[in-house]
Amino acid sequence: EINGYLIHLDLSDVREVLRLLRISSNNLNQYAKRANETGSIYETDIRELQKMHQKLLSMMGEILDRLSSI
Repeated sequence: EINGYLIHLDLSDVREVLRLLRISSNNLNQYAKRANETGSIYETDIRELQKMHQKLLSMMGEILDRLSSI
């Protein structure tokens, strides 16, 4: 509560980004494990990681834009 105003933030988007970040981190760990075991990694795996990372950056940018307009 600030100066008699109650502020309620819907942080469901933040929770979704955190969920996706956990998935992305797990994928990265799996790729690193495979690279350490076999000495190689598939280009498609790297591309998928890049897409997930870009999606996370985009989502965080949208969240920050909305929060800055409050």
